[in-house]
Amino acid sequence: MSSSSPPSVPPPPSGERRSVADPGPRERRIDVEPGPDTRGHLRRFWDLAFLALRFIRRYAHSTYATLGIFVLAGTAIALLCTWAFAELAQHVSAGSTLKLDDAVLRWIGPRRTPGLDALMLEITSLGTASVVTMVVGVAALFLWLNQHKHSAILLFVSTFGGVILNNLLKLGFSRPRPDIIPWGAKATFYSFPSGHAMSATVVYSTVAYLAARLQRTHAARATIMFLAALIVFIICGSRVYLGVHYPSDVVAGVIVGLAWASFCMATLEAIQLYARRNAPEVLAEERPAPVHET
Repeated sequence: MSSSSPPSVPPPPSGERRSVADPGPRERRIDVEPGPDTRGHLRRFWDLAFLALRFIRRYAHSTYATLGIFVLAGTAIALLCTWAFAELAQHVSAGSTLKLDDAVLRWIGPRRTPGLDALMLEITSLGTASVVTMVVGVAALFLWLNQHKHSAILLFVSTFGGVILNNLLKLGFSRPRPDIIPWGAKATFYSFPSGHAMSATVVYSTVAYLAARLQRTHAARATIMFLAALIVFIICGSRVYLGVHYPSDVVAGVIVGLAWASFCMATLEAIQLYARRNAPEVLAEERPAPVHET
């Protein structure tokens, strides 16, 4: 044999099987390089959730099986948050927060002015159904036309699912609206949780998340998320200023809105995480987010 020939690997002794933990040279050379990270600026936030997802992936052999298990897990978390919210609502119904709620509204009442009333009416309109629908429609159309179809679907599901959830919660708790100070805006239905606060949280946080995923720099992502948080904050403040909600109403709306939006975001991230290595055809409908720029 020529000295330049590669050395041959002797077969294992008779009756001896190669250990699964000790693959042969051919198997050791097969090493799949990981694809680009699609989690974007929420990488650390989702790490814990993805530990469970990676465990689930060992036992699921299709995209739909993995996604289904993940959605069930996310639903369980959402139900747990709803239970915690119900516990908080019991304290509200028992009057534990009434003293603080009334004090805030009584403090605001003498400080209202016609100019601030007009400004707050403009701000609160950002959370009305017509404005929210327009924002969702424009954002979803942009995402759909730019090869982010799953993101567009996520936006619709999170928005209209949030509306249904809010109405169910309002019916369940049936809290009357405050009558501490004169209302500065028209309001109907029950007070708890605030529909404006919840829909604003769901829509603007989801739109900001989807927009931030398309950015390459941390500064751009942080700016988008900050602006979304600011919009939600001033909308919530306007509802209390106008006297149509207690402070506890808007806080509850934000909490439930974040829980629902986070579940929807986790679903999209789960799709991309699994598809990146196991079902690349799924990414034909959802272009991966850009890689970080450090």
